[in-house]
Amino acid sequence: MSALEIVRQFDAGLLWRRLSHLDLVELWSKGMQGVLSLVMLTLLIALTGGAVNTLWEVRLFIDHSAEVVLRQVIVNTLMLLALVEVFKTTVTYFREGRVKVTFIVDTILVVMLTEVISQWFKGGDWHPLTALLGILVILSVIRVMAVRWSPTMGIRPHDTGPVDL
Repeated sequence: MSALEIVRQFDAGLLWRRLSHLDLVELWSKGMQGVLSLVMLTLLIALTGGAVNTLWEVRLFIDHSAEVVLRQVIVNTLMLLALVEVFKTTVTYFREGRVKVTFIVDTILVVMLTEVISQWFKGGDWHPLTALLGILVILSVIRVMAVRWSPTMGIRPHDTGPVDL
């Protein structure tokens, strides 16, 4: 490429014409794809590290009781499942450009379930456990409502029957 061609590329008029034809929506879309790709890569690395860590904790059977080790493995596995739900939500947004309420509620349900089990294993005060269980019940109701009255469902089956006029 000659020096004249390089100078021509930086011509103010040409640069202005190129910027005026720039599609900002496409630029936003490409930027979001780049950021979401980094998020998905980070989640995959975290998921892999968590799985390796959970496998590594199995060695604790040598020094500790099975109950202690299994509790830790269960909590770690539930956290990995929460990461899978976050990954699933990210992939859905990457593909469809929107986030489904059910995926968000599923993620929160898994995290809250992990917290309930952690509190239960600690054997501490029942007040935090009761509060967490109440939130879990409310989120479960929201999850059922999101599936029942989903906007992607279109016409509900009971609406398609014959009409008496």
